[in-house]
Amino acid sequence: MRIIVNGQQAFGKASLEAILDKGEDEVVAVYTAPDKEGKPVDPIKEFALERGVPVIQPANYKDKEILDEMRALNADLMVMAFMIIFVPEEARNIPTHGSICFHPSLLPLHRGPSSINWPIMWGAKKTGLSIFWPDDGLDEGEILLQKEVDIGPDDTLGDIYFKKIFPLGIESVLEAIDLVRAGNPPRIAQDDSKATYESWCKKAHGEIDWNRSAGEVYNQIRATNPAPGAWTTFEGKTLQIFDSARVEAGGRPGEIVSVTDEGFTVVAGLGGILVKRVRLDGGAKVAAKEFVDANEIKEGVRLGE
Repeated sequence: MRIIVNGQQAFGKASLEAILDKGEDEVVAVYTAPDKEGKPVDPIKEFALERGVPVIQPANYKDKEILDEMRALNADLMVMAFMIIFVPEEARNIPTHGSICFHPSLLPLHRGPSSINWPIMWGAKKTGLSIFWPDDGLDEGEILLQKEVDIGPDDTLGDIYFKKIFPLGIESVLEAIDLVRAGNPPRIAQDDSKATYESWCKKAHGEIDWNRSAGEVYNQIRATNPAPGAWTTFEGKTLQIFDSARVEAGGRPGEIVSVTDEGFTVVAGLGGILVKRVRLDGGAKVAAKEFVDANEIKEGVRLGE
């Protein structure tokens, strides 16, 4: 088939690379967002040019000349891999078989941009990914295929995305293309009665309340590691917490009750958090022991005051 790959960043690049390396389809063009002044070239653009694939960077998909240019490609399918620009129906329907899109959740759950953070934040044991036929709604449209992944008790946002969803997503993109090529691919309606929508997981969602249970705080730290980062305050400065573990501890919420070479333990409700890696006031990420030594941290210091 003749395929348009439309995407950005590492997932878009990896999808393009996998399709080209498999060699069963011709990628007739790569669509990606326009370059931003002062920002690095998007890796999908850089890779496409290295492999001799034409790159098109429209600011929108509504102008007649943009649509006519896409029609001239005579594409059979558009694969949307990590999108940041809305593609309306007229453009999506130009390829013979339409367009399919990747989303890192088990739709209709977790529609929206931070779909991996929230299941971890809320203590879910499973999440997954969907390849679907997008419509004009946000992450709506019929499902082509879905894959589940387990959320382990200590998995972080980075673990779930980079170690689980990312590689499985690339495999699923190839599988979806195979299903379209074979004819009569699945089109399963989403159950809107089960739909959830969550917006961006932002800095405000990472602020730690040490009065909450240690389990809730631990989930919050895992769900925002590496971004946007859970945080508390130390001497009026923002202290972001990354690598950590849930441990037994007692004392006043926010109190540091143990300092070791491994890190420092902070009391939360019904337990504590062993903090292993931090960043103070926008500086470099460092081992907690380095932070402890540099700031002469002692037992009894309270965070979040």
